[in-house]
Amino acid sequence: MHQLSRYKFSELYGMSSGISSKPEQAGHGFPFVSFSTVFNNQFLPDTLPDLMDSSEEEREKYSVKEGDIFLTRTSETLDELAMSSVVVNDMPDATYSGFLKRLRPTQTSISYHKFMAFYLRSKLFRKTMDNNAIMTLRASLNEQIFSYLDLLLPEYKEQKRIGDYLYMLSKKIDFNNRINIELESMAKLIYDYWFVQFDFPDSNGMPYKSSGGKMVYNKKLKRKIPEGWLVDRVSKKISICSGHPFNSKNYDKNGKYKIITIKNVQDGHLDTSEVNSINHIPEAINNFCFLEKGDVLISLTGNVGRVCYVDENNLLLNQRVGKLVADKEFINFGYLFFSRPENKKKLEQISGGSSQSNLSPIDAVKDYFAIPNESILDDFNKTVCPIINKLINNKVENQKLKELQDWLFPMLLYGKIAFESPT
Repeated sequence: MHQLSRYKFSELYGMSSGISSKPEQAGHGFPFVSFSTVFNNQFLPDTLPDLMDSSEEEREKYSVKEGDIFLTRTSETLDELAMSSVVVNDMPDATYSGFLKRLRPTQTSISYHKFMAFYLRSKLFRKTMDNNAIMTLRASLNEQIFSYLDLLLPEYKEQKRIGDYLYMLSKKIDFNNRINIELESMAKLIYDYWFVQFDFPDSNGMPYKSSGGKMVYNKKLKRKIPEGWLVDRVSKKISICSGHPFNSKNYDKNGKYKIITIKNVQDGHLDTSEVNSINHIPEAINNFCFLEKGDVLISLTGNVGRVCYVDENNLLLNQRVGKLVADKEFINFGYLFFSRPENKKKLEQISGGSSQSNLSPIDAVKDYFAIPNESILDDFNKTVCPIINKLINNKVENQKLKELQDWLFPMLLYGKIAFESPT
């Protein structure tokens, strides 16, 4: 076990508020660090998704440099307050939001930024943050709270060893995520090519429609489809079952099962990170809400029509999240069918509700679609299943890497295990 030294956070970093921008400045100009980017990224991405028009003076005052730490300044709940994102490379011309606080190091040999990325998202610091935060109408991070916060840090060279090693694991996670974006795009392209353009390979391996394959007009779809294909409601092949209305009184943060709610279902991925304040329960209520790897989920409330694959075990389905139930050969087909922007738009249009959209599982599968021949669907699955399996396996690997990081950090922080530095 190595020695930890206590420091005041405010002794090691200077805090600054972000830019007070106007709506007309947004969406064009220079790179911009937003609240959502910080909240969703332990390390600030090299390419920022947002832009903000800013003056040269503003870009100097609200600059973004290697070693900076951004914290979310205000939030509806304590769980979302002071979530951190660390800058690993200088970002010329970038500025940052007024809903963030920038912490810029005032020293170069006490704290190491890659180590701090893990420290500030650890349970140790989150507990310290919660104990010192204030709640009025909203949780708020201010200079006073900052002055109260303590850090327990090993010596600098040990921080560097720990930070570099865990950062290497993060880069592997990022690499898998980039691969998955390409895999997802590839699967959607194949679906579109086969079942929207109807250019699936014919018996000679040529694109069916483009090679003169016979097309017949269908009144229900109001378009031509390949000869011999049937048309029926989606419910003929796919249904949607909703989850269980779990009682919050039964929640237990140490429980075995994670409860998947509407906020966990994102477009293309299932977010079960602790950042999302996921709930746990000790025992399953019934069998129908169990989830397995490869299941497809769809959001039924709020931003309806988001779909994703399940990629881990010990998950239970909450109400207002739907699970696609279909013959095995239609699972991937169903995922890609509901992933299409035009189908998501249809689901939004048929959703009801005054304060927020609610999608009926029955209404979601009322639409008509062209049912491909069995041989074509079989060929489609032979083509797409390896892509989907690779995508899910990458997600599983990322989950294991994240769990490894979470387990390793406190062990390395307190010197309970030794390791070799990465080369």
